[in-house]
Amino acid sequence: MSGEESLHVAVVAGEESGDLLGADLVSELARRAGRSLRLTGVGGPHLAQLGLNSLFDPTEIALMGLSAVLARLPSLVRKIGSTARTIAETRPDCLITIDSPDFSLRVARKVRALAPEIPIIHYVCPSVWAWRPQRAVRMAAYVDHVLCLLPFEADALARLKGPPATYVGHRLAHDPMLIAAAARQAQRAPKATGETATLLVLPGSRRSEVRRLIGPFRETVEELENRGQALRLLLPTVAHVRPLVEAAIANWRNRPELILGSEAKYRAFGEADAALAASGTVSLELALAGVPLVACYKADTVGKALYPLITTWSASLPNLIADYPVVPEYYDYFVRPRLIARQLERLIAETPERRGQLEGFARVRDRMATERPAGAIGADAVQAVIAKTKTAPRGAV
Repeated sequence: MSGEESLHVAVVAGEESGDLLGADLVSELARRAGRSLRLTGVGGPHLAQLGLNSLFDPTEIALMGLSAVLARLPSLVRKIGSTARTIAETRPDCLITIDSPDFSLRVARKVRALAPEIPIIHYVCPSVWAWRPQRAVRMAAYVDHVLCLLPFEADALARLKGPPATYVGHRLAHDPMLIAAAARQAQRAPKATGETATLLVLPGSRRSEVRRLIGPFRETVEELENRGQALRLLLPTVAHVRPLVEAAIANWRNRPELILGSEAKYRAFGEADAALAASGTVSLELALAGVPLVACYKADTVGKALYPLITTWSASLPNLIADYPVVPEYYDYFVRPRLIARQLERLIAETPERRGQLEGFARVRDRMATERPAGAIGADAVQAVIAKTKTAPRGAV
């Protein structure tokens, strides 16, 4: 351990979202400790503001999907080994690995082998409830506690004999801009027949998603318009896919208005009547904002080959949290514009389908509610793990 002169936390965060979560949690730990903070590991600008000198650029491990991991495997293996050795040698008070399980959990496993006295907490439960459930029991050998973002995950880990876990809540449930969007939505009335509706078009934040979905989304919009629906189109996107999106929508009959930045995106959420979205975290954002939606996804060849390993009944987070089908999902061959257009018609107008989704979203918000912010709840769990390890060091029990 590092002694009482400073709080020494090792952290591994690849994605920007993980960097945000890590900074929030570490800040709370430092505030409670009442002493200086020392950071070791990997992270982005938010952790850098707290003093982390990242061992390497975290974008190098912010990889999505098996194909991306395999393509960078030799480099990843080297970084896993060097990161684990550095952390083990510096003997922090704890190691917090955040998301990016293909990298961060391998670091955790090596740290446990090299320095078993270091308590290890993993933030963001891997989707063991969706596929490869055997990962849960394997994690129990080298992860002391898991901080979960979704309310059903702690029970899922217990059922699968994984590590102990705590539901800390999701940052989205406390996001003030998203809360403001939900308040604006609550004041909106559904569109009457013939009235111009505002449709969010969300083809994804990764190039592969955009390439596979932007064409069917265009056809869906045109089918809606051919059926007499007047539309205002808003397309929130991110900087790294903006050129691809701009090229793809250049010849749309009704060209969407591009939206950049979280503030503008959530303002658009507050103005929308419905959304056509790539399946992912954005579906949870839309649900919390009260925007009826249809979720779509098209897998690549490798992704389709992995379908037999999927054990969950839905890929939509609002559905999993509500524990019943709230959001309609269309995948691969079923991403059919004429079908999806008709579903969106039922969500834009005042219909039983729209009311049903909004009732489901209320259930999602209730189930995700926490009395305190995620950082505070997570800090409780981390402190308890550190205290337990100090009282009974690993190998002494």
